[in-house]
Amino acid sequence: MNPVGRTPLAKTNTGGGKPRTLRHYVRRFPHASVLVVGDLILDHYVMGNVSRISPEAPVPVVHVGSESWRLGGAANVFNNILALGGKADICGVIGADESGRLLMKELGSKRSGRGGVVIDHGRPTTRKSRVIAHNQQIVRYDIEGRHELSVALRRRILRYVESRLRELSCIVISDYAKGVVSASLMSDIIRLAALRKVPVVVDPKVEHFGYYRGVTVITPNHLEATQASGLHGNDDQTINEAGAMIRRRLGCGSVLITRGEKGMSLYEDDGVSWHLPTQARQVYDVTGAGDTVIGTLALALSTGASMKDSAILANHAAGIVVGMVGTATVSPEQLSEALGHG
Repeated sequence: MNPVGRTPLAKTNTGGGKPRTLRHYVRRFPHASVLVVGDLILDHYVMGNVSRISPEAPVPVVHVGSESWRLGGAANVFNNILALGGKADICGVIGADESGRLLMKELGSKRSGRGGVVIDHGRPTTRKSRVIAHNQQIVRYDIEGRHELSVALRRRILRYVESRLRELSCIVISDYAKGVVSASLMSDIIRLAALRKVPVVVDPKVEHFGYYRGVTVITPNHLEATQASGLHGNDDQTINEAGAMIRRRLGCGSVLITRGEKGMSLYEDDGVSWHLPTQARQVYDVTGAGDTVIGTLALALSTGASMKDSAILANHAAGIVVGMVGTATVSPEQLSEALGHG
C-alpha cells in the first residue's frame, strides 16, 4: 500500500500489514475492552414471499413466513465486538415499551446487569422493521423519537462512562441521530477519554459533525463525507479533498471514508492518505456494515495495531458481512481466513 498524499487515489494497492501480523491482532481481540455509547435500535425482520400484486393498490402482497428481532444501531456494534472475541459493554437509551423489552431480551446473557442502558419514559424504543421477500427488501418502516435526552438521563450516561474508564481500551460512539449523542455529551466524553488516553472512534451523522472535534478517528461513508465538506461526487479527487477537509476542520487523528464498491480511503496526519480496495466478493445486503467496520476498527486499535492496519482489518470484515442477508456479525475465524496466507 503506497501513500498517495492529497493527489487523486490512482493506485489501489492492498499492501500494508502482512496477513501473519494482522492475524496476530485478531488473536489479541479478547484482550480488548470496548464501551459502545449511542443509539440502541431493535431491528425487526419480516420474512416472506410474493406471488401476487394487491388488488387494493399497486403493491406486492407478502405472505409472511417468519419474524425475527436482532440488535441494531449501537447494539449491533456491541454485538459485532463480542462476535469478534472482544469484551464489550453498552450505554444508551430504550423506551418503556415492548420493543425495549425485546431489545433487552436480545441483549440477554451477552452482558451482566443493566448497567448503562437507561429508560426514557418520554420516547419509544427505536425500531426498524424490514419486510423482505426473496432476499429483497420490500419496505422498511421506523418507530423512533429523535429529541435530545433530558439533562438527568445525559448525566446518568456520563456517570456510567466515567465509572468504566479505568477498564477500557477504546470508546465507540455509534451515532444514529436518535437523541443520545449531543454536543455536551460528546464534549464530556472526549475530555474524560483524553485524561485516560482512551481512543474515541465515531460512526457519525452529518448533522452532528461539529460534535466530534478531537476524536481519534471518524468513519463517514462517502455521502456523509461529501455532504459534511460541501462537495459533490464520489471520484477520487473529491473524496481526497473531503477527507483532508474533515480531518483539518475537526482536528481529529484520522478520517476513514467507506466507499461501498470502491473500498475505503484513510486520511491521517501530515496529509498522508491510503486507499483500500473492497474485499467484498458478493454484495447481498449492506445493512449494519458500518457497525462491523467501527467495531473491528475499535478492537484493532485496542490491540496496538496502527490506524492503517486497523483499517485493513475493518475492510476485510466489511467484505464478509455484506455477503450476508440482514444485520450480521463476523467471527475471528472468518476474519483470519479472509486475510489469506503469509
